[in-house]
Amino acid sequence: MSTAGPLPGSHGRRNFLSRFVVAVQAAIGGAVSCVVGGAALAPSFASHTQSWQRAAALADLADGVPTPVTLRLIRQDGYRQVVDRRVVYIQRDEALGVRVLDSTCTHLGCRTRYDDASKHFVCPCHGGVYDMDGSVLDGPPPAPLRRLEARIDGTDVVVQV
Repeated sequence: MSTAGPLPGSHGRRNFLSRFVVAVQAAIGGAVSCVVGGAALAPSFASHTQSWQRAAALADLADGVPTPVTLRLIRQDGYRQVVDRRVVYIQRDEALGVRVLDSTCTHLGCRTRYDDASKHFVCPCHGGVYDMDGSVLDGPPPAPLRRLEARIDGTDVVVQV
């Protein structure tokens, strides 16, 4: 009886195929890691530039009365541009200049309205009440209305968004 050993070169083929399979799996793993890692880290590398946008003409604002103004914000979302609308209250004050408050309630994000009779900002969703400075007077809001940077540029009020 003769024992036949492995054919010459069969170990070489087996080693080559196993190394080839490991290399393909490593390449696929590396590609998946790059895609997942890139998706996870991409928001941190995105540019968050703030810009100044014309909000209203100074002459159109009554002194001491908050005026609601809708700002159009264009932002890039992937391959397309998205237009967001944000309502802000602009209050002209001869002594202080202009004050701009975001109309979004800090409780759950409802849009507030200005009540001229009580001189307060009121949230219709859950009864939040803010004073003219945006400070919380009543209800569930945890924080005051957000104040936005604003300046007078010639005859216009510009807001940093």
